[in-house]
Amino acid sequence: MATEEAKEGGGLVFHPLDQFIIKPLFGDGAIGMFTITNATLWMAIAVACIIALFVMGSSSRSIVPGRVQSIAELLYGFIYKMVEDVCGKEGAKYFPYIMTLFVFILFSNYLALLPMSFSPTSHIAVTAILGFGVFIAVTVIGFVLNGASFLGMFWMKDAPAILRPVIAIIEVISYFVRPVSHSIRLAGNIMAGHAVIKVFAGFAALLLISPLSILGIVAIYGLEVLVCGIQAYVFTILTCVYLKDALHPHH
Repeated sequence: MATEEAKEGGGLVFHPLDQFIIKPLFGDGAIGMFTITNATLWMAIAVACIIALFVMGSSSRSIVPGRVQSIAELLYGFIYKMVEDVCGKEGAKYFPYIMTLFVFILFSNYLALLPMSFSPTSHIAVTAILGFGVFIAVTVIGFVLNGASFLGMFWMKDAPAILRPVIAIIEVISYFVRPVSHSIRLAGNIMAGHAVIKVFAGFAALLLISPLSILGIVAIYGLEVLVCGIQAYVFTILTCVYLKDALHPHH
């Protein structure tokens, strides 16, 4: 998230969206399907940190846990309780998938706050894979477990008969909009926060307003620390809600 500053024609020029450009990690050629990029690097770092926390940090399984094991157990218990509370006992079997989503988004978000880092979750290409992955998985689970009766979630039996077809159309549209809103919400919030931080960093080059810019950066950075955790939580709990609809389509 380094700030690029240049003075052209006596004015300060900075580009807050340049930090989201995907670049090849080696060389300056075109980006192909198998090109290793800065996004690839930081997603790999996120995975490595997750492995370090949950595998290496908890390998001793001490009765009196250390700091790393305590953090791992806290995250595990928090997500497991969320899955159980929202989806019921039947949802516990899908806990590994939901836990994986949560920790990947959480670590990707927080690692992006490091100087000179890159934010994979600010890109719709990444969040769309996560969002549509949830959509496809939930839809498949719904039909496998409930068969054609899964479609009953779109038919409101308690509504007046004349309104049921209209409500059904609205429900179908809202169902297919889920993965779009699911992915755009995450990418939009992360991108907006990083862009605002870079705008304040750009103004820090001006001597007169530099103290105000620094205060602004500190305030926005503190807000982003909160937003990174909240967005991981929101994505995860919405996944649980969608899974609940697949497990209990008539509720």
